[in-house]
Amino acid sequence: MTAGRAVSWRRYSPAAFWRGRLGSWRTRRLLEVHLLVLLLLTAVASAALFLSSRQVQHSAEALASREAPAVQGLAASRLAALRADEEVDRLARMDLIGVAGSGEAYRSQLSAADQGLSRIADRTDQDLGTVKGLLATYSESLALGTSLYRDQPLMRELRLLEAKSLLTRDTVGVAPRLKVLQQTQLEHAEGTAAMGWWQRAGWWVAELALAAVALTLLSALFVLRDRCGRDWNPYLLAAFVLTVLLAVVPLMTAYSTQNDLAGMLGDLRKITEESWRSGPPTVVQQKVTEMSEGVRQRPAEGAWAESVYRGALVGSLLAVVLPALGLGLRLDHDYWRRR
Repeated sequence: MTAGRAVSWRRYSPAAFWRGRLGSWRTRRLLEVHLLVLLLLTAVASAALFLSSRQVQHSAEALASREAPAVQGLAASRLAALRADEEVDRLARMDLIGVAGSGEAYRSQLSAADQGLSRIADRTDQDLGTVKGLLATYSESLALGTSLYRDQPLMRELRLLEAKSLLTRDTVGVAPRLKVLQQTQLEHAEGTAAMGWWQRAGWWVAELALAAVALTLLSALFVLRDRCGRDWNPYLLAAFVLTVLLAVVPLMTAYSTQNDLAGMLGDLRKITEESWRSGPPTVVQQKVTEMSEGVRQRPAEGAWAESVYRGALVGSLLAVVLPALGLGLRLDHDYWRRR
């Protein structure tokens, strides 16, 4: 590089530009302003990062512990009720109604449907009382149709037709009501997993504040070297590295978690659609059970996000403390004690 180019570079370099912009400020006042700006920005960034990360974590926990089991449970209960009807039809075709021990299969399916609805009641705000009442009436009709009227086939057939009507009647039957509940619960799950405008705004605030913190830290390091002849301040360097990590790692974790939630929602949609397919309830029930097992394994794969969230919380606190130590100690040593 020639002498002319070197002079031009020193005159028009970013350092020269920034030195000129700060030239009217006294050094002590300049460092105090940097300290105040850093404290404000890190406080804003830490609060936004904490709230945004916590919201993502809360959505993941709610979907895994409440919404997904409710969607799966409603599908399983509906299929169990349909499976009970299939078992009774099989007994009627084989003329086994009334034979000792022949009704265990359908009774176990009805029990599974009832227990499934009881478990779901704690995980949804939907009213399941009507469906549980209809299911109890349906179970009673099946019990009467399979245990009484052994010598009255017409009455037995009427009872079984009444039970089937309770199960499949449009809009008001057990199966159609459970289908509506499935759709509503799936919409609840989608709302829980979705990132709303407020959440997105929180991430934007956190990222912009962290970017401003990083630039302010660079400016403070420049002032200390240019005005005070100091080496790189270790506290400010550590704060800069930490700021970069806080800007990248939690955001990437949130992005990964949202992808996991989207994948889980896709599986829940498939489970719901599969449970609505026409076909032998036994086959559909087996497919839904296998798909539900895959969904239950998903939260364990994303458990590492909790560690990242806790690390971000500790890092946010350090991001406030480190700049205060770096500039506060330097100001105290060079200026405040000399007043």
